[in-house]
Amino acid sequence: MTSSLLRDEADRVYLEEWTAGRRSCIWQFNALYWSALDLWEKATGRGYEQALPGGESDARNRTAAADLIGELMAIWDRLDKVNALPEELYVVELGVGNGNQAKVFLDEFREMDVRHGRGYYERLHYLMCDYSAHVLELARETVADHSERVSTLALDATKPRTALSFLRGKVFLVYISNVYDNLPTDEVAQLGGRTYQVQTRAYLPDEKAAELAESVSITVEKLPGLVDKLLRLGPGLLVDACPANFSGLDAAVRFWQDIWGALRLEERYVPLEGLDTYQVTETLTGEVLRPMLESGTDVRMHVNNGAVASFDDTLTLLHPYGKLVCHDLFVTDVDGYHTTFRGPGKYDGSVVNWVNGPLLSHIGRRRGFDIHLEPFRHRGGNIVTMTAQLRD
Repeated sequence: MTSSLLRDEADRVYLEEWTAGRRSCIWQFNALYWSALDLWEKATGRGYEQALPGGESDARNRTAAADLIGELMAIWDRLDKVNALPEELYVVELGVGNGNQAKVFLDEFREMDVRHGRGYYERLHYLMCDYSAHVLELARETVADHSERVSTLALDATKPRTALSFLRGKVFLVYISNVYDNLPTDEVAQLGGRTYQVQTRAYLPDEKAAELAESVSITVEKLPGLVDKLLRLGPGLLVDACPANFSGLDAAVRFWQDIWGALRLEERYVPLEGLDTYQVTETLTGEVLRPMLESGTDVRMHVNNGAVASFDDTLTLLHPYGKLVCHDLFVTDVDGYHTTFRGPGKYDGSVVNWVNGPLLSHIGRRRGFDIHLEPFRHRGGNIVTMTAQLRD
């Protein structure tokens, strides 16, 4: 981000130069939301999960947990009969929220294991992983009754293998709920036979920028620099760095929330020289987009760079009989991008985009996995369940 004032348009105060979507400062806001979630929740008076439609996650469903556990135990039974079942049974959850999903799973697992009579609960290692230390602390309290079976790890969801490399090929279940839609993404488009990248830049409407600058006793010209400090330091350290502008932590949090509420995105289309020159992730080029972009009609879609990196990394953790289960806002076919706006959108203090299901399916199948997308079975709505398992 730049600290100087950018005003190509008379009615807009820009916070950054033109950039690819995943590099926009909106993702710094997104990261700040999760790293300082306790401050945001205190200011709003509600937990982040209450901002979800219906006030809870679709993941917290006992019937869904029981179905999943039943499948796991059936696999373990078969492996045990041929002496191929490891002593330690690993389950990983990425993006644990407040721990309610883990509690549902662990409560149901323990009850089913008692009935099943195989002692799998005593061999279970449940790893709760999240970016936010605050979220992990809440989750640990929620599953305190299962503390001997649970470990917590702070990690970057786009690079899970960095923290979990010791589990390569060992995990029987990776469970993910509403994480991929919250990871950085570019957008690309195919229009008239030519491929474009959608570039964005964040701005504040001029009138709102003037109000915000006045509220912290600075000129509009200095506002982008102060926003930059907020994103680099967080509201707590911002108070120490700028005592003349903020009376205390509450004032800095209010400034953060006001900036986020006012922020808007401008966009433009920039031609891509070739899909092979565009890096989706460190290891995947834009060639993986070709089947979707060249589907026969003009289309604009998410690349979901963060989700692709996370998914590709996570597949390496799975045991040969392991399974990835992900509940999220998936577009299930390319035509889905023709009918509805798919983000980016604001969700409380974070960013949400729908996830390119055909792209993840294509990448997973290239890696030798069977990929299935289907509506979440246990409740209506927009949530889709993606599963990934190695082909037989």
